[in-house]
Amino acid sequence: MPAAPLFDLSDTRVVVTGGTKGIGFGIASVFARAGARVAVAGRSQAGVDTAVAALSLVADADANADTRAQISGFTVDVTDPESCRALAASTAAAFGGIDVLCANAGIFPQADLATMTPAQLDEVLDTNVKGTIYAVQACLPALQESGRGRVVLTSSITGPTTGYPGWSHYGASKAAQLGFMRTAAIELAKHAITVNAVLPGNVESAGLDEMGEDYLASMTSAVPLRRLGRAEEIGYAAAFLASREAGYITGQTIVIDGGQTLPESPDALG
Repeated sequence: MPAAPLFDLSDTRVVVTGGTKGIGFGIASVFARAGARVAVAGRSQAGVDTAVAALSLVADADANADTRAQISGFTVDVTDPESCRALAASTAAAFGGIDVLCANAGIFPQADLATMTPAQLDEVLDTNVKGTIYAVQACLPALQESGRGRVVLTSSITGPTTGYPGWSHYGASKAAQLGFMRTAAIELAKHAITVNAVLPGNVESAGLDEMGEDYLASMTSAVPLRRLGRAEEIGYAAAFLASREAGYITGQTIVIDGGQTLPESPDALG
């Protein structure tokens, strides 16, 4: 297990949407090891329960004894504003407030542009774009009350920087998140709330494994570091952006892709 981050987050109250698996779970685990009070949110109660149990073990092993009791879990449908408000209320009641929202919930089903249906487009935009905005809106009163609120969005290199066949709707949603981020950062600055984003490249996850061995091999070969990222590595960047040390950073992005977006062509990798 990697060491806990440098930042002291022991008095920090965090919500992680889409936190039951993949990158979201990696983000939640880093905050848990740093001693934060973490509310992990997901669509299914079974997934939430499993994540809470795993995070409690992480916190118990790597932080002080009190941290184990500071892992909570809630179900949420980020496409539903009322569900997001219920999540914010439950977290604030459990922890006495919210300091950080990691708006991570997202989906990436494939659909070719020529055959994409309105329902497929709506599903991605509703979750990835509207879900981000609804989560921020729901947590906003608590973030304002915190006096040091942080919003960290999970975007992607796909859309803002790169593209890939079958993911035009996904890429559009991830680029849209950054458009939202910049204006939200301006509007919320007067409340001492920062809004930033992490842009992962290809990260080891069950969802990526489903793409098949050939896809994984081709993606790995395109990364100068010759490996895929780990979910916790996205978490370290999120923890930095949530820290007091990052209080003067807002409206910015951190690309975490092992250098994947750097080569001009495959020939540059040798």
